[in-house]
This record gives sequence, structure tokens and C-alpha cells, in this order.
Amino acid sequence: MSKLWPYVTPGIPDDLFERLPGIPLSKREVRLLLVSLMRLQPDSIVWDIGAGTGTIPVETGLLCPQGRIIAIERDEDVANLIRLNCERFEVKNVDVIEGNAPDCLHRISHLPHRVCLEGGRPIKAILNEVWKYLQPHGRIVATASNLETLYSISEGFSELQVRNVEVVQSAMNRLEKRGNHQTFEAVNPMFILSGEKLD
Repeated sequence: MSKLWPYVTPGIPDDLFERLPGIPLSKREVRLLLVSLMRLQPDSIVWDIGAGTGTIPVETGLLCPQGRIIAIERDEDVANLIRLNCERFEVKNVDVIEGNAPDCLHRISHLPHRVCLEGGRPIKAILNEVWKYLQPHGRIVATASNLETLYSISEGFSELQVRNVEVVQSAMNRLEKRGNHQTFEAVNPMFILSGEKLD
């Protein structure tokens, strides 16, 4: 729990996070789906690959106070942004790894119970490598914003024999003010795929 977000529920408003131009941020509504599909426990070890602004590390860090969150990001400035957002929300259990997945994964000493994979190339190579580290009965959650990524993740899940697969497409709107009127603005649709490693 933090002073900036003194609640036990996820769903931190987007505008509470520090941003950098052009750096992706998982919208609150999509984040809620991602977090729920991870099925976190207080001591979960979570890898977030392609952590971007750091919204998932912050949310999961608050939800897993006895756990460890590993945020993987290849760009130094973006990695520093994740650190800044963790400081803003007083999250102490996040380690930021600077490097390209899947090449940097062998440097991580904590094996994950949960993996969140947000975009990233080459997606199938990352999936295949992550699968080797994922603990038995672990869960993987991956996002796709285009058809090519959706196909690659689906194919990768099939080849790895991921079990209990779920696929959800978010389709949400937010009420936004436009001049004197209030209109509904669509949140970019996203496919979210999740599943388990049974052994």
C-alpha cells in the first residue's frame, strides 16, 4: 500500500504514473484484466517482459508484498522511468533488468510463478525461452494488439502445449470531455491470452 494509492484493489488511474513521450502504458482497464488473469498470490514471483512505463510492476508489486517483481526493459531511459514510478508508489520489491529478451533472461536468479508478456519481438522466441524458466503450475499472460502477434502467441501456446488457455478481447470505452460535451472514447482493443504450465 502506498500514500499515492492507499487501496488494496488494483486499477491505478493512468494519470498517476509518470510518462515519457512514445513509451507505451497499459491502460487501466486492460491492466485489470492482465492482473486478474495472472491469479497472483502474496508471494508470487512475477516477470514482466516489455515493462514499458512500469504500470504492471507497480500494480503487482503492491498486490504481492512478499513476492518479487522482475521488470525487463531494453531501453535505459525506460528502465529509469520504471524505477521512478516504483519510487512514486513506494514499491520496494521490484527489480529492473536492463536487456533484450530472451537474451537477458539467464541473468535472473528468481524463477517466475507468473509471466506477463506485453508485445516484444521475436515473440515466439521469448515465449519458448520463458517457458523453460516458468515454474510448474505457473501462469503466462500475453497481449497482442495486432493479428500477427495474436497468431504468433497462439502458435507458440500450441507448440508449448500450454494448458487451460483463455483468450479475451478487451473492448472498452471511457467517458471523455470534448468542449461542452461528454463523449465515449474507445480504449484500444487488445487480445489477452493466458494459460498454465502443468509440470
